[in-house]
Amino acid sequence: MSTVELKSNLHQLIDDIQNTKLLESLHDLLSERKNAKAGTLWNSLTESQRKEVMDAYEESESHENLTVHSEILRKYK
Repeated sequence: MSTVELKSNLHQLIDDIQNTKLLESLHDLLSERKNAKAGTLWNSLTESQRKEVMDAYEESESHENLTVHSEILRKYK
């Protein structure tokens, strides 16, 4: 997906949100990420947290460990 398409889709998603708290959270998240230097999040993790991330990444490499997107959406609706 191109940058223009991503921006357009993001704008549409945001336009559809009516929840002020969610919009504030998105604003805060995007503001933080825009200004963050590369590696800041990773460097803020403990060794234990880094290991958990790497273990999850390795598990995700096996298709049998993955869940279909539609199942996740159905679970949280």
